[in-house]
Amino acid sequence: MTETASLISLFVSSFLAATLLPGGSEAVLFALLKAYPSTMWTALGIATLGNTLGGMVSFGMGWLVPQTKRLKHVEKVRRYGTPALLLAWVPLIGDALCLAAGWLRLNPWQAALYMAMGKFARYWVIAYAAG
Repeated sequence: MTETASLISLFVSSFLAATLLPGGSEAVLFALLKAYPSTMWTALGIATLGNTLGGMVSFGMGWLVPQTKRLKHVEKVRRYGTPALLLAWVPLIGDALCLAAGWLRLNPWQAALYMAMGKFARYWVIAYAAG
């Protein structure tokens, strides 16, 4: 696969992995960095962007859920606010945190910032391991 196709695949996999669909963008990033080590910063940016946009889709879905329905992890997000989204990358609870943040109508710009920070840190650790 070419470098460009690999980066596109990374974006798609990182986006889908952050929605309610299962996926493993970490493996795609690791393989891409093994094949094209010079793309490290570009790959980190693309993976972070895709994963953050996917998380914001979950955030938006939470915004659409009627306020009468109770969602999992709402109290954690209510207690910690948008900084709780630093953990949006964590398997199983990350999607629920994003949904809860949207349901609570938290600031979407702050939500995206905290999501991106946590997701970038996770991808940086994977990139470091691949290097």
